[in-house]
Amino acid sequence: MRIKIQRLNPEAKLPQYAHPGDSGADLVAVTECTIQPMQWLAVPTGIAAEVPPGFELQVRPRSGWALKQGVTVLNSPGTVDAGYRGEIKVILLNLGSEAVAIARGQKIAQMVVAPVVWGQFEEVDHLTPSQRGSGGFGSTGLTSVEDDMGNPQS
Repeated sequence: MRIKIQRLNPEAKLPQYAHPGDSGADLVAVTECTIQPMQWLAVPTGIAAEVPPGFELQVRPRSGWALKQGVTVLNSPGTVDAGYRGEIKVILLNLGSEAVAIARGQKIAQMVVAPVVWGQFEEVDHLTPSQRGSGGFGSTGLTSVEDDMGNPQS
């Protein structure tokens, strides 16, 4: 799929896949900055995109950075809608205990092309009952229950 990318800054890097078969292309910082512990910051990439209708770009954290330094994407996954033509910025959050310096040209996030499906929302008086019902956060407990064959049980 062709995604048109415009460089808004001559030093900006186009998104690139690091390995064949990767689902996420790397996004790169176009400026230097430092994110203090428990601080978030919109880090510019210096690029804008033209996403085809029916698709979005999802901005996701880099797993190694999250594990080693506690840096994540605050609104993960961030969405770049098909109609947006402004600069792609990555809202990074430092959950670690030390400041994190970001260098110009450093990989800061991954971007995934994803299809968008629109629902038709219909107001009704009642919903069809289900086994789960209205059970929400934590309603399934913390442990897995298995039968003698190792199969999960409800």
